[in-house]
Amino acid sequence: MYLTGKQMGLMAKIMQAFAESHHEHEIREIVGDLVMQLLQAQFYASFVWQPESASFGQSVQINMDPANIKQYETYFQFNDPITPLMKRYEVAVRATDVLKHDALRKTEFFNDFLYRDGLYWGVNLYAWHQGNNLGDMRIWRDRRRENFSEDDLRMLDMIQPAFTSALARAHNQSGIRKTTSSLIIKLSPREQEAAQLVAQGLSDKEIARRLNISATTVRTHLEHAFKKTGASNRAGLAHKILN
Repeated sequence: MYLTGKQMGLMAKIMQAFAESHHEHEIREIVGDLVMQLLQAQFYASFVWQPESASFGQSVQINMDPANIKQYETYFQFNDPITPLMKRYEVAVRATDVLKHDALRKTEFFNDFLYRDGLYWGVNLYAWHQGNNLGDMRIWRDRRRENFSEDDLRMLDMIQPAFTSALARAHNQSGIRKTTSSLIIKLSPREQEAAQLVAQGLSDKEIARRLNISATTVRTHLEHAFKKTGASNRAGLAHKILN
């Protein structure tokens, strides 16, 4: 597979976005815009599977009508002939790989949901981690363009491991944030960020790079965190953050 200079540049931006510290919603949104450019697509949506309700939620959309997305969440996802089949894959998969396009065009899902926003050719990518679906990318082109190619699938497969790792990291960080709700009042936002990164085992230099501040400032934030939480060292602070 040959990548043009523009494609290589976009791939680099995508990988950089995965490496940065973002909330999972931000990851799906930032990378979604870049992936649309990479695949020369016009539409993008992303959801997270909610096992407790057996449904998709936490939507992100680009160039799609929010009202249409709402209809998907409340009705069309339960009458969707392709996504339940596509989400079984741990590699990029086209809509036409699970259902012939002639058959798809005859469905209510196509005529009353997809076509309303102009979606015609679709490809999905899912982030599977330890048996859990952490999020997806649903990229679409309109009928004036061609279906996604094998090279398009390969490019998505190249970013899939980094996509999964970024969402898993963000999910873990979100879990840490939830467990530290009692410390929010005590710690400033920067002190809390530094303390959370200590709990992940990062050194002062690594925290400084992550937060884009100096190592000296990191140490100052941690000293304040020690005093406010009653921790005497990094291990004690991590214990208080995680318990």
